[in-house]
Amino acid sequence: MQIINFTAYTNDTSQIEAIKAFMKALKIKFEVSKSKPYSHEFTEKLKESQQQFKNGKCSTITLDDIWKKD
Repeated sequence: MQIINFTAYTNDTSQIEAIKAFMKALKIKFEVSKSKPYSHEFTEKLKESQQQFKNGKCSTITLDDIWKKD
């Protein structure tokens, strides 16, 4: 058995049911997952970080300084 993952961007539940019917007609075992790739907490932290960057609350380092040892 080979496992593949795909994402379907459906407009309504009838499309989801059509996909399920198609998979059943082909006798393919499947499961429907409604999970998001990232947690809400993580995405909120990312948005906050992006806003801080836009507000200039960040620091930069040059490539040369990355490799310097203290």
